[in-house]
Amino acid sequence: MSERLFSILEVLGVFLRLGVTSFGGPIAHLGYFHAEFVTRRKWLDEAAYSDIVALCQFLPGPASSQVGIIIGMLRAGLAGGLAAWIGFTMPSALAMIGFAYGVGRLGDLSQVAWLHGLKVVAVAVVAQAVWGMARNLCPDRERATIAVAATLLTLAVPTASGQILAIAAGGVIGWLFLSVENKGATTPLLIPITRPTAIASLALFAVLLVGLPVLANAIPNPTIELISGFYRSGSLVFGGGHVVLPLLQQAFASPGWIDRDAFLAGYGAAQAVPGPLFTFAAYLGAAMKSEPNGWAGGLICLTAIFLPSFLLVAGALPFWDALRHRTAAQSALKGINATVVGILLGALYTPVWTSAILGPADFGLGLLAFILLVLWRTPPWLVVILGAFGATLIAMVA
Repeated sequence: MSERLFSILEVLGVFLRLGVTSFGGPIAHLGYFHAEFVTRRKWLDEAAYSDIVALCQFLPGPASSQVGIIIGMLRAGLAGGLAAWIGFTMPSALAMIGFAYGVGRLGDLSQVAWLHGLKVVAVAVVAQAVWGMARNLCPDRERATIAVAATLLTLAVPTASGQILAIAAGGVIGWLFLSVENKGATTPLLIPITRPTAIASLALFAVLLVGLPVLANAIPNPTIELISGFYRSGSLVFGGGHVVLPLLQQAFASPGWIDRDAFLAGYGAAQAVPGPLFTFAAYLGAAMKSEPNGWAGGLICLTAIFLPSFLLVAGALPFWDALRHRTAAQSALKGINATVVGILLGALYTPVWTSAILGPADFGLGLLAFILLVLWRTPPWLVVILGAFGATLIAMVA
């Protein structure tokens, strides 16, 4: 087996496991990635990972999926990025398509004890990520203050615009007031994408964004309309899956492509599966009344909503890596990285903590999960299993 093929399969295997066990939503996913690729495998250092997270916060689309795609690219080239996406996305996508075929008869999963246990574990995972990143990226009072200010801003403005405003402000403050002691401190990323390829990727993104609606109007075809609608949703949405879900309801439930009740059933199921919330697109494509629906419709919609993320990541990454090595950019990135820590801290409170820690038993279970992750270095996938089992036991004796 060649070294490149081994790297691709390695990426696929790691992300497949994460795709099965990463419950808790986009912020929790970043915590799982940090534990796996920074702490355990050391594929990235702290600064590189935070820079990647900052880039993906600026881009529209699912930030956690984009971070995963970039990690896969850095490890095994463009094929590695595709392998990372397949591994992380397909478990939940297949579950959502299966739900569209009638698995929903299992009933409401929102009150199931083991699922609540997974949410509690997500609190510990995000807390571990915030703790580790804060120690490295906010070691002085200036950056700690930036992080706290970012937390307060994102709590006061709990939208994607609040996060973008916080990151922009952190970059400006860092550029103006934070010095860079060591110009060579930033670890270079081995980018497998040339600048001509990056420019072509950005050009294709723009052409599809403008051209697909024109094509859909010129050629009345349900498949083209689907691709156009889901591509546009993946291109223009900041804030991840929780933002795109209501927009998809307006775009696809309101015209009658899918019943409102069926839409809401899928919305609930999307909260109960691991992996990215954007896989809700697979459910919508499979559950639609008219063709293309079923497996074909699900895969078409899934591909269309994620395609912009691939094109944007491939287009932005080479320029981002070049920018982050400049002295002024490094100063700005010190502020941005502190801001990212603050944003994660705010997300640790809401929605992660507020949706999971509902009483003393939840707090105790979350504390045990945190101890297992931080002090005993227990693999996150095992903590996920123990958390689900622990929550089930608590529900039985309560």
